[in-house]
Amino acid sequence: MVELFKRWLQRNFSDPQIIFLVGFLILSFTIVIAFNDTLAPVFAAIVIAYLLEGLVVFFNSWIHKRFYSVLLVFIGFLTALLITLFIITPLLWEQVTDLIKEAPKYIEQGRQLLLQLPSNYNYISEEYVVELIAMIQSEVTQLGKDVLTFSLYSIQSSITIMIYLILAPLLVFFFLKDKEKILGWFRRFLPDDTRLSTQVWREMDQQIGNYVRGKFWEITIVSVICFVTFSLLGLKYALLISLLVGLSVVVPYIGATVVTLPVALIAFFQWGWSSEFAWLMIAYGIIQALDGNVIVPLLFSEVVNIHPVAIIVAILFFGGLWGFWGVFFAIPLGTLVNSVITVWPTVPPEKIKA
Repeated sequence: MVELFKRWLQRNFSDPQIIFLVGFLILSFTIVIAFNDTLAPVFAAIVIAYLLEGLVVFFNSWIHKRFYSVLLVFIGFLTALLITLFIITPLLWEQVTDLIKEAPKYIEQGRQLLLQLPSNYNYISEEYVVELIAMIQSEVTQLGKDVLTFSLYSIQSSITIMIYLILAPLLVFFFLKDKEKILGWFRRFLPDDTRLSTQVWREMDQQIGNYVRGKFWEITIVSVICFVTFSLLGLKYALLISLLVGLSVVVPYIGATVVTLPVALIAFFQWGWSSEFAWLMIAYGIIQALDGNVIVPLLFSEVVNIHPVAIIVAILFFGGLWGFWGVFFAIPLGTLVNSVITVWPTVPPEKIKA
């Protein structure tokens, strides 16, 4: 057994570059896991910088001066941030407040519908319906407690949030402005021969950049289309529901399935089984079809395709480690694992020393 393990180590870890790459990845993952909360503004700034880098490159092809390109893009970013904070967020909070106020009425409507099930369907017993109602009421009560706890926690964390809102944009600016200087500083600590690590880094740099920018535009496009459609059809809480649908694309396959429930419930409680309800669900189905068959292929044509099973496993694994960011970066991180496996050098069995 010892000899077998020794030969396996010689075959897979005889190259010093692979040892450095594995050590660097383990160190990076450890830092992210250990300092996830402390370095949250840094991680958020890196994501935003990746998002804006494409625009900087685009404007730089016209201006030919990176500083002015960065300044122009950064001003646009600050403008979008201020619009989000002072226009979109208050509207969103107003709709959330209205939904919370209307929730008891919706719960009562749902309870009355459930109580009618035994008389309409003989195979559904009253005991089952009573247990189901009790379970739903328990979950709603717990959800209310969670919302209240979150609100109190948000009040306590308001100073931290304000600090993040100041630090993150500053970090974004310097990440964009001094990109080469920062990368050059990190290169000082790397070995002279990093051919393998450089190959993996170049592929991941392109993949993560394409993925983050593509996912941002997918969220934006889907949210805007949903908001326009829901508003024209007269659906309540159109902004809130549209944002939920847009954010659902972060989790492939699962997100679209989960977010369908609130869309259908809000529409049903507003219109019941009517033509308005049918038209809204048809429009929602068309939007989901356009997202999967038109928007995603256009935005992610340069992103490496990963098998659906691998995507789900990556979402579960990295989401369990890093929460939202793990889910958001599940596909790029899965691509990273695939890239490392692809370039992993092995020694042929005949060259292994006995």
